[in-house]
Amino acid sequence: MMRRVTLGTAIAATLLALTACGESPQEVNGAGVKQDNAPYQGVGASQYANTGWKAGDKGSWEQQLKARAQYGQNDYTRMGNSK
Repeated sequence: MMRRVTLGTAIAATLLALTACGESPQEVNGAGVKQDNAPYQGVGASQYANTGWKAGDKGSWEQQLKARAQYGQNDYTRMGNSK
């Protein structure tokens, strides 16, 4: 009796392990895939939009990113000369 339970458990564990290997591939094939808009297009009116940025203007977008990277996210320029 114990042998049957052990064999049944082993078979169930093997089947469970094999079903985990049966996942179908999740590839982007272009059929029915929604493409995102360019990031500089924006989402419309938003309270989080920077004041100098104009939605749809790629140059303005790049300028805002450059300014944010230089002055807002660069710890060396934020701290200044603290010698």
